[in-house]
Amino acid sequence: MSRPAISASAGALPGDPPGGRRALAVWGVGVSVYFVAVIFRTSLGVAGLDAADRFHVGASALSTFSILQLLVYAGMQIPVGLLVDRLGTKKVLTLGILLFTAGQIGFALSPSYGMALASRALLGCGDAMTFISVLRLGSRWFPARRGPLVAQMAGLVGMAGNLVSTLLLARLLHGVGWTAAFAGSSVAGLVVLVLTLLFLKDHPDGHEPEPFPHHGAAYVRRQIAASWREPGTRLGMWVHFTTQFPAMVFLLLWGLPFLVQAQGLSRGTAGELLTLVVLSNMVVGLVYGQIVARHHAARLPLALGTVLTTAAVWATTILYPGDHAPMWLLIVLCAVLGACGPASMLGFDFARPANPPERQGTASGITNMGGFVASMTTLFAVGVLLDLTDDDYGIAFSAVFVLQALGLSQILRLRGRAARRERERLVASRVETVHVPA
Repeated sequence: MSRPAISASAGALPGDPPGGRRALAVWGVGVSVYFVAVIFRTSLGVAGLDAADRFHVGASALSTFSILQLLVYAGMQIPVGLLVDRLGTKKVLTLGILLFTAGQIGFALSPSYGMALASRALLGCGDAMTFISVLRLGSRWFPARRGPLVAQMAGLVGMAGNLVSTLLLARLLHGVGWTAAFAGSSVAGLVVLVLTLLFLKDHPDGHEPEPFPHHGAAYVRRQIAASWREPGTRLGMWVHFTTQFPAMVFLLLWGLPFLVQAQGLSRGTAGELLTLVVLSNMVVGLVYGQIVARHHAARLPLALGTVLTTAAVWATTILYPGDHAPMWLLIVLCAVLGACGPASMLGFDFARPANPPERQGTASGITNMGGFVASMTTLFAVGVLLDLTDDDYGIAFSAVFVLQALGLSQILRLRGRAARRERERLVASRVETVHVPA
């Protein structure tokens, strides 16, 4: 006969990896790759005006750099998720490092707009392979209860990369020039390549994933379809879609021009405000990670609260009467934008428990695609609207509200189904059927 056995620990799941110092060391190698990828990804954010002068382009053409980079990034998310599930973290991260380092070197040496575009596309392809791999690495080395905090810490390390880009690369750019700054930064890619080859391991001993059959196109379709059927995966994607893009658009390209051209600030002051976004992101990331680790039900209120607060402050800034918004309001805007990154990480906390281990990469790819599709769409819309309205940032930045409204409608539609499905999975993971001879 058979009887159910309840897991002894309410905080542990069957087959959980142990974590510990070795896990932290291996994970540290993985997040160092993501750290460098974010430096390269966001390097254009501090060089937008220099790029416009170097390649003699306007707002729409300038936005194409970031749009193409994000288009490649977003388009690669599901293929990369499948590759991580199929090949493991180390192989995918190694390929990503080679691609984004080549892209950064190419951007440094590009003599023309077309070659620079191709280099950013190559960079975006390599960058796309990093974050999902790091999420997979965390889930293989740390217990499931640590998942929200580990994911937020990965995001925090990424924002540290953004901080390096904002502070260090900006100074190098104006100190040693375009080619030396971008080519010199590419050395970091070679360093993390060596670390990955020498020290990274896909999983701890004794926690090898079960063999999973792969049958070409049939496997791909099965993985994507099974992940997409889960309401948690779709909810995670829409949370990521709705929360991430305002800060991404601001940091990746349009924040510096907005602060300098529309608000009349110096480049130095504008750079300090961009730094505030990054610092706020790091602080909020720690707070959100701790809250969700202790109170899982806080995920949705945190996400919705971040979206609504961002919309309110964004609207207040662009609609403020007078030529320029006051400095206190710009500081509040940048501090609030810092919460967007940590809020987007909550999307993975919906997708992760909705999928078994063999689909984690695919589900993470679907989720991660959301915010970058929104960012790419908004970058393009802002560039076009700036050209059509003679650089009216109030009109151009209003594009943010359209995508926020779309995302909110989908989050509210899916939240009930995702919650019910997650409760069912949680009960199933706690209860194991043990067959005992009669």
